[in-house]
Amino acid sequence: MNVFYAALLGLLQGLTEFLPVSSSGHLVLAQKLLNVDLGGADLLFDIILHVGTLFSVCVVMHRQLFALFKRPFKKLFYLIAASVPAAAAGVFLGGLIDRVFFGGAYLCGAFLITAASLTAAQIYAKKRQSALPLKFRHAACMGVAQAIAVIPGISRSGATVAAGILCGADREEVAEFSFLLSIPVIAGGFVVNLYKAFADGVPLVSVPDFGVCAAVGIAVSAAAGLLSVKIMIKSISSARYTPFIVYLCLLSIVCGALSFAGIL
Repeated sequence: MNVFYAALLGLLQGLTEFLPVSSSGHLVLAQKLLNVDLGGADLLFDIILHVGTLFSVCVVMHRQLFALFKRPFKKLFYLIAASVPAAAAGVFLGGLIDRVFFGGAYLCGAFLITAASLTAAQIYAKKRQSALPLKFRHAACMGVAQAIAVIPGISRSGATVAAGILCGADREEVAEFSFLLSIPVIAGGFVVNLYKAFADGVPLVSVPDFGVCAAVGIAVSAAAGLLSVKIMIKSISSARYTPFIVYLCLLSIVCGALSFAGIL
């Protein structure tokens, strides 16, 4: 690990966190291809990079965040309820997910699942005649989708947006709620995994310049995250996901080839 790799991973995290292509899947793939050695702190560094994108979404969504705490607090209730499935998955299944899905060989199928969900959402969005205001059932479906997306390679933003649209909710409200949903899951994931890392004795001192690399990664991911949020808002509003679908299909083919070659 060095500052260049930290900046590269931060850029990758920031650009892909809010685009429906799975930031965690890209980080796993990049670390495998670059052969980045963090002395057991790989997961912790990934979580640290998420702090940068947490800053990005809070900046872009600051008005919506303040609005959550105004009466009648309906959307705040939706947000809390929809965050429960992902929180439960992270707490009770986090260790299993890390062991089973952090190797990289499964990425081919995970990227295809994201592509399929985006395809279904795009087709449905163009065929339906009208959309409903965001209701509790829409928020609940998006929360379940976010829980499934704890698997690297399945996009959190893609899964939540697709779930909201397929349930019949308004695209703009789905976009806003998807971004708001990212805040508690990123913040909670950071706190939980930071605690686990220190509880498990992750040897950060064995990683040269870890603090500097983390700071650079956070700064770059925050800047790139601001750009990706704006791109995603436009994509959701127009329901045009074809570029992401094509990209994910091609990436799935690449991952399949790398897995066959024994690289992943």
